[in-house]
Amino acid sequence: MRRIEPSFDAPSRSHEGLSLSEEDRVLPARGKKKPAYPARGGGNGSRKSAGRGSARRNKRRGGLFGLLRGMVYWSLVLGLWAGIAGAGLVVYYGARMPAATTWAVPDRPPNVKIVAVNGDLVANRGMTGGQALGLHEMSPHIPKAVVAIEDRRFFSHFGVDPVGLTRAMVENVTNRRLVQGGSTISQQLAKNLFLDPSRTIERKVQEVLMAFWLEREFSKEQILEMYLNRVYFGSGAYGVEAASRRYFNKSARDVTLSEAALLAGLLIAPSRLSPARDPQAAEARSQLVLAAMRDQGMIGDSEMATAMSTPATRAPAFWTGSEHYAADRVMGELRRLIGEVRHDIVVETTIDLNLQKQAESTIRRIIDENRDKASVSQAALVSIDSSGAVRAMVGGYDYATSQFDRASEARRQPGSAFKPFVFLAALEKGLFPDTVRNDEPVRFGRWAPENFRGRYEGPMTLSTALAKSSNSIAAQLVMEVGPEAVVEGAWRLGVQSDLAPNASIALGTSEVTPLELTSAFVPFANGGYRPEMHFVRRITTEAGEVLFEHRPQRGPQVVSAHVVGMMNAMMAETLKDGTGRNATIAGWPAAGKTGTSQNSRDAWFVGYTANLTTGVWFGNDDGKPMNNITGGSLPAQVFSQFMTAAHQGVPVAALPGDWQGGTMQRIEDVLRAEREREQSMPVQPVAGNGVYGGHTGSIDRPVPPGEVGQQNSGRFGSIMDVILGN
Repeated sequence: MRRIEPSFDAPSRSHEGLSLSEEDRVLPARGKKKPAYPARGGGNGSRKSAGRGSARRNKRRGGLFGLLRGMVYWSLVLGLWAGIAGAGLVVYYGARMPAATTWAVPDRPPNVKIVAVNGDLVANRGMTGGQALGLHEMSPHIPKAVVAIEDRRFFSHFGVDPVGLTRAMVENVTNRRLVQGGSTISQQLAKNLFLDPSRTIERKVQEVLMAFWLEREFSKEQILEMYLNRVYFGSGAYGVEAASRRYFNKSARDVTLSEAALLAGLLIAPSRLSPARDPQAAEARSQLVLAAMRDQGMIGDSEMATAMSTPATRAPAFWTGSEHYAADRVMGELRRLIGEVRHDIVVETTIDLNLQKQAESTIRRIIDENRDKASVSQAALVSIDSSGAVRAMVGGYDYATSQFDRASEARRQPGSAFKPFVFLAALEKGLFPDTVRNDEPVRFGRWAPENFRGRYEGPMTLSTALAKSSNSIAAQLVMEVGPEAVVEGAWRLGVQSDLAPNASIALGTSEVTPLELTSAFVPFANGGYRPEMHFVRRITTEAGEVLFEHRPQRGPQVVSAHVVGMMNAMMAETLKDGTGRNATIAGWPAAGKTGTSQNSRDAWFVGYTANLTTGVWFGNDDGKPMNNITGGSLPAQVFSQFMTAAHQGVPVAALPGDWQGGTMQRIEDVLRAEREREQSMPVQPVAGNGVYGGHTGSIDRPVPPGEVGQQNSGRFGSIMDVILGN
């Protein structure tokens, strides 16, 4: 027989070759013999047709099963290799970690709890911004809401939740965006405690290993408690207590169901979903949390409906409340008082929250009423008691929009509010409130200070000069006693800023802060003593161990009691008949001084009773002039309203000192008659009028007959002769 070789390029043949029929392809493959009888229902053609149909079905069936078998096989193979690779990665990255026996949960960053004199919370400070709470202390809605949305199988898994991970992957793929996280609460805590936020395979492996360790070392309740006290909730708030204070101005102990749902909803994207940034997005997310709680049987339909009806509200962009200015100041003093803070502490301050709120509301209301017409946007207030304890400090109109503390950090020109130190130096040099000086235009070299609105009233006592804020007489006194004496007196009483010892210091041209200027008035209120100005009474640990305690001391006597009495008598006239009439306090003896810098850039009133010393400043941060605002207007109004409220129910006390000024009224009567007589006299030029400091040139003023060319001292002498009967 002739051998026939297969050929792939020869012409096709109908009867020759190695081609197989359909039956040849199928039946032998099954190991069956070809049937010896024809198929039912037909002859040979029918058998061929039936064979071809059966072959097609078998082909499809075999191809599908083969595909499935192949997929299963290769899946197993790939899974095996993936498992081997995963195990290798775990071993590799695990070997790079420290031994598990050395692992320890790091201490939570210390919290500084700052409280008022009555124990009410002023603020929490530190990296977390809130104290740690036990799971049993916080609202029960919080852990339920967090578990419902973050890790519903938390109490049943072993640190890693394969079911939850798979579900999260499906949800994320279905929604084509990240809607669920696959990490458990244990994994998230491990990441927060031990790892950096980088997204690498190594970090993920380490996170899983540490989650296993946490589950072995701690109970589920302990893990959840640590997590809730450390996790970030956005807007600078770490932990549920800080977040509750930040967004709801309440403790996490008092959080409602709707508020708990909002907090839990923030965890997936705390910065983006913060109600301080996007309250609508935060509210929408909280409703998903409520639905998850309902689905898991944590709440009922009615509870969910009630919670969902709560409208979204925008949280302040920052902490709000003027008490935070005081809290910031306290934080700045901790290192000096106790060194580095290593554990949670409680700082008991001198702040009276009632006075603090009264000061804040008064300032905000006055600014709101006068912002446009007065062109004013900022104010500050400091109130200090006679022991040096700061009872209230407002550093600006709104802490949430500006944390710059204008009370203790902004240096501004005090204007005439600085004059008490000028008159103090004069009294310490031997002058008296009855001493007379001439209120008239003066010049010292190139400097010619002018009175407000160019008004001069001629001879007057020092008491009247201070009450009416005569620039002329203040400048004369500076040149008489010397600028250095004025600077020394201001520093001695409590001013700490650098002061330029020049003639213009009479008008308050050297800058000071409201805090230091107010503290320098305290010796006038307490009889001449300079106590240590302070904000902190005591610092303790959470367990009650005392770390620092302020020891009340009267302080050194910096002004004699006699001089204090004279100064108080003089500054009391400011409120009675001078520039500070708007600052009176019903039923209380009070004293003080107004101040206005050039072009009304700054307006001040600093005053006191025997109980409190309070300083008020108004102005604009950019130095823009206000619209005719003086210290006797808005600052005096705030002083009066605040001090009146602060002294409600406090026993009335007189100011220190017993200066009576027996001849003062007679001097005023004589001088008033003298001024009336001068107004009818012709104006004559006078040269060399004897002004202190070597005045040169001539000044037009009314001159009585026979006085031309005489010195002022002679004139004053004649007045005293009249008074004394000489």
